[in-house]
Amino acid sequence: MAPTYDIEQLLLSQPSVRTVAGVDEVGRGAWAGPVTVCAVVTDLSEPPAGLTDSKQVSVAKRAPLAAELAVWAAGVGFGEATHEEIDTLGMTEALRRAARRALESLPVRPDAVILDGKHDYIGAPWPVRLEVKGDAASISVAAASVLAKVRRDAYMGTIGCEEYGFAENAGYPSPVHQEALARLGPTPHHRLSWSYLDELPQWRHLKHHRDPLAGEGQASLFA
Repeated sequence: MAPTYDIEQLLLSQPSVRTVAGVDEVGRGAWAGPVTVCAVVTDLSEPPAGLTDSKQVSVAKRAPLAAELAVWAAGVGFGEATHEEIDTLGMTEALRRAARRALESLPVRPDAVILDGKHDYIGAPWPVRLEVKGDAASISVAAASVLAKVRRDAYMGTIGCEEYGFAENAGYPSPVHQEALARLGPTPHHRLSWSYLDELPQWRHLKHHRDPLAGEGQASLFA
């Protein structure tokens, strides 16, 4: 099923809501690089053909689709939180900061936000509607998912570290990434609070131990 404007229309039926933004993130589960959030406002017009959840769009089609979306959308905002912010603040707070940066960079302040997922990491004063698999259901969230994915992937392809394969894996734990990490250790782009370091004895001393009051922990991801 292609995404629709059903959720946007439901929110816009409320007298206090005139503008709705769809929000999605990418990079939450990566071991290196920032987390990127995109916010999209539309005029409820027909979106570019092929729009759906970014995970369902082929690599070859993502960048051309993102270029179309950037022209089509009534407003696009991006926000990032760096790997240093993630290490210091935890992922929930990093996502909150990235999302607020994205929303605040929109040309118009939305009256309501559709957020992909089941956890509201944005919070007040933004009125947030959570939508599990919102990137497959909502046109504005689907657009945000594609734009965020293409933006972050492009950035990860510019930071070098060829042995780690960032241009291909975008900092996620692919076999190439895991092998290079075990052999060479973390780069300046790695999240050093992540628990993969617990399973790499020769690099464990580099782990960043964050104040537990600053945010939540990170479960083991090493496979």
